[in-house]
Amino acid sequence: YWSHDGDIILRAKANLANCHEDLGRHDEALVLKRSVYTGHVSTLGVSHEITIGYGLNLAISLGRAGLRDEAMEFLRDQLLPPAEHSLGADHDVTLLLYHNLAVILADNPDRARDDLCLNQPIHRDVDTHFDPNTGDDLLEAE
Repeated sequence: YWSHDGDIILRAKANLANCHEDLGRHDEALVLKRSVYTGHVSTLGVSHEITIGYGLNLAISLGRAGLRDEAMEFLRDQLLPPAEHSLGADHDVTLLLYHNLAVILADNPDRARDDLCLNQPIHRDVDTHFDPNTGDDLLEAE
């Protein structure tokens, strides 16, 4: 017997997607991760922290699968605006989105100078929150 609880089904799909990704079956993993993300969008909305977290997982997987442009656009256009609005620019999840966008841009050999300009405010924002010598969260020390 399998529960019909939508949240349990979405978590099971997410776990299965991770298994596929670990086995190098990126196409199958992406199909499942897209389904999990859209499932959370439809049940929780685009601005919910859980939805944004599953979106981040999808973006990371897109980057790993070599779909850097799609990952960059997804992070920049679909995940960051609701994260900044609902969670705030200083929230850990929002900072993870900025970090992953910077990584995707830095790792993309086809990046353009205009793309890299997106990194400037990202690094300034992250630098104000983390000690560059220790990596400690400066906001926790206050």
